[in-house]
Amino acid sequence: MSENEGVGETGATGLVDVTEGEFAGWQVWQSDAFEQRAGPFYEKVDADGTARIAFRAEPRHMNGAGFMHGGCLMTFADAAIFTIARKAMDGSHGVTLTLTGDFLDPARVGQLIEATGEVVRAGGKTIFVAGIVKADGAPVLRFDGIIRKVRGSR
Repeated sequence: MSENEGVGETGATGLVDVTEGEFAGWQVWQSDAFEQRAGPFYEKVDADGTARIAFRAEPRHMNGAGFMHGGCLMTFADAAIFTIARKAMDGSHGVTLTLTGDFLDPARVGQLIEATGEVVRAGGKTIFVAGIVKADGAPVLRFDGIIRKVRGSR
């Protein structure tokens, strides 16, 4: 499947539905060129309200030792804080103020990399998020992020 095959438009949010392949039923940001090259990262919200973001680990995501590059995991965590905080963002744009992570175990080629988390506090223009990244269900990164809501483009 090509990068855009099985992907259909959903509207003004920039998210598009994935209709084919492993991530059918999920959505992906087609408007974020960096995330497309880094991932692409797929997201969905479960019936219970849990926000999920995921991708399949490929050789291009690995470091020289054959494990997922820490920068790849942190890029993924950065995307995840916005997926987790989407409801609290209330349609606003935002920037990452702080992102920290604790690497727990290596991730490998072929594994499903998935993040979940929670908004710890949201008030005014600042949103605090905590989450976990798992590789095939095993924890590989614990992260905390702070988002600052900002006005749209100048």
